[in-house]
Amino acid sequence: MPRYALKIEYDGRPYCGWQAQADQPSVQGAIEAALDRLEPDLPRIAAAGRTDTGVHATGQVAHCDMHRDWAPFRLMEALNHHLRPAPVAILACAKVDDGFHARFSATERHYLFRLLARRAPPTFEAGQVWHIRHALQLAPMQEAARHLLGTHDFTTFRASQCQAKSPVKTLYWLEITSIDLLHGQEFHFTLRARSFLHNQVRSIVGTLERVGSGAWAPADVKTALDARNRAACGPVSPPDGLYLTEVRYPQDPFSG
Repeated sequence: MPRYALKIEYDGRPYCGWQAQADQPSVQGAIEAALDRLEPDLPRIAAAGRTDTGVHATGQVAHCDMHRDWAPFRLMEALNHHLRPAPVAILACAKVDDGFHARFSATERHYLFRLLARRAPPTFEAGQVWHIRHALQLAPMQEAARHLLGTHDFTTFRASQCQAKSPVKTLYWLEITSIDLLHGQEFHFTLRARSFLHNQVRSIVGTLERVGSGAWAPADVKTALDARNRAACGPVSPPDGLYLTEVRYPQDPFSG
C-alpha cells in the first residue's frame, strides 16, 4: 500500500483533540472520514502529536496508507474537498517509503503558545489565544525559563494521567518574546523538544505566567522543577493559545 505524509492545519476548538473517540468529534476522525470517501476500509492514520481538546496546529504531520497510487497533489485536493466545511486543511502531501512513521520517525516537535494580556477580551481571536486581563513582565519570565532548558525530570510539569514511560525530557529551546499592541501585549512562548509529556507545555506556560505577574520569583520555577511533584506546579494554562507548529524528521518529506 502506498504511504503518504500529510501536513495538516486545524482549529482545535470543535474537537476533543487529535485522537479519534467513539462518541466525540476529533481531528483524526474528520480526516479518516474524508479518506473513506476516497477509498473505504483504509488502515487508521497516525500523527506526530496527539494534541488535546482545543489545541490547534499549523504544522501537524500524519501518514496514511492508500490502496491506490495517488499523485500527492490530487490526494491533497481530494481530501480538502471532502474536509469542507470542517476547520481542517491539508497543507501539503508527499509520497513516502514504508519506513516513514509520522510519530516514531520524528526528531523534533515545535510548539507555539500565544498569550494576550489586555483588559478587553479578544473578539477575532477568541479561543485562539489565552486571554488574561493583567500585565506581565517579560524579563522575569525569560529568567525563569532558563531553569527549564536542557535535560530534566519534568514530573512537576506532567499531567497525572500522562502515559509516558519516563518523566525525563530534553527541552532544546524555550524562548519568550512580546509584541506591543495598541491596547496590550501578546506574548509568544516557543518550545522545541524531541517529544513532550502530556500537558508539559501548558504547565510550563501557566507557571511562567505566575512569574510574569509577580506572584512567583524566577527562582521558584527551579524549586518547582526540583521538587518532582505535580503539586508544586503552577496553574495549567488553557488550550486556547497552544499550536503544534512544526515536526522535524531526518529528511523533510515535503521538501521535494
